[in-house]
Amino acid sequence: MKTIGSTFKARHQNGFTLIELLIVTVIIGILAAIAIPKFSATKKKAYDATVVSDIRRAKLAAESYYADNLNYPASASDADFTPSSGVTFTRWQLETQNGISSIHLHADHVNSTHYYHTHYPAEAELEQRKRSDPDEGPLEPKILTKTNTL
Repeated sequence: MKTIGSTFKARHQNGFTLIELLIVTVIIGILAAIAIPKFSATKKKAYDATVVSDIRRAKLAAESYYADNLNYPASASDADFTPSSGVTFTRWQLETQNGISSIHLHADHVNSTHYYHTHYPAEAELEQRKRSDPDEGPLEPKILTKTNTL
């Protein structure tokens, strides 16, 4: 018995056509174009979270040092504090204003475009500041957000 379409050859059942492969490639490209920027933003948030966490840990280390010595540490090493990988404390300065001692902290991550700033315990806030262009001179802060810490 002869069927309709019996002249259709089996060669079409052995693989994908060029059009099918191109469509799949375009779909994968679209999905990648959507996912990659979201992944980059997530990485930046992770870097920032690491810096904020290290500042909180630095504050706790300073408080522990204060409890033992009745003054704040002049450096991170005095407080026996080691930052996480990629995090740098660009400023750890002991200051006294109006008879109140505080630590002025700046911390950033090597892969971040901004740094975090606080005076502890004089300020309870943590400020995220944008770095300036290195060719323009020193870091000039621009407050982006404020977060409560410790």
